[in-house]
Amino acid sequence: MKKLRNLFLAVLGGTLLFAGATTAQATSSTSQVKPTIVLLHGAYADGSSWSQVISRLQGDGYNVVAPAVPLRGIASDTSYLSGVLAGISGPKVLVGHSYSGALVSELADTPDVKSLVYVAAFIPEAGETLGALNSQFPGSELGPDTTYTISYPGGVDIALNPKTAGPVLAADIPARVGAVAIAAQRPVAAAAFGEPVAKTAPAALPKYAVVPTGDHAIAPAAERFMAKRAGASITEIDGASHLVLISQPAAVTKVIERAAR
Repeated sequence: MKKLRNLFLAVLGGTLLFAGATTAQATSSTSQVKPTIVLLHGAYADGSSWSQVISRLQGDGYNVVAPAVPLRGIASDTSYLSGVLAGISGPKVLVGHSYSGALVSELADTPDVKSLVYVAAFIPEAGETLGALNSQFPGSELGPDTTYTISYPGGVDIALNPKTAGPVLAADIPARVGAVAIAAQRPVAAAAFGEPVAKTAPAALPKYAVVPTGDHAIAPAAERFMAKRAGASITEIDGASHLVLISQPAAVTKVIERAAR
C-alpha cells in the first residue's frame, strides 16, 4: 500500500511539474510575440518609400504591412486604414511619415496598438490643421515655388514640382534617387491640409519621434514642438532630410524596433 501511495505521489508530482513547465513555456512564447509594424507613407509618396526600412524589419523577424494611403483627406484616409488595421490580428506598432503622422494619431485607439512612431511627421492635436501647424514655425520650403495644383471635377490636388522640390525633400540622397521618387509621386488632396484633426493620440500610449534636423518640408522646430507636447521620446538625426526613412533607414529602423519592444 505504501509503495502504491509513493508511486501515486511521484506520478502526481511529475504531472504538476510538466503542467508548470508547459504553462511557463506558453507564457514565454506569448511574451515573445512580436507586434506587426504598420508603416504609413506620407503625402506625394507610396509604400515603396519604406523599402529599406521594411527589409531591415523583416530581417529582424517582424511582420510588416505598408498599405497604400489614399491621400484623399484625414477623415477619409483614417476610415480606409481602420479597415486595413481590422484585418491585422495581435499587437501593432503604427508608424507615420510626414502627413501620415496625423493618421497615426487618429488610429491610435485601434485595439491592440502598442505604440506610435512619428518619422519627420506631424503630431497634431484635436481641432488643429496640418497647414496651420506647418506655418507656425519658419523653415518649411513647401509652397508655390516647389509645388503645383491639379484641378479636376472632384476637387484640387497638390503635386511636387520636379524642378524645384528635390532639395526640399531629399537633400541628403543622390539627386537621381530623389528624381525617381518625385517622378512616381502620388498627389495629395489640397483640402487635407486645411481639414481639422478629430483626435489627439492617447497620452498614456508610448510615442517615439524621429526629427531630421535638415528637414525643409516640415520645420524641425515644428517637429520638436509637437513631439515634446505629445510626450514622445525624441531621436534627432543630424543633417537628415525629410526623406530620412530613405537616407537613414538603419537609424529609423532602430527607433521603430525600440517602440516594438
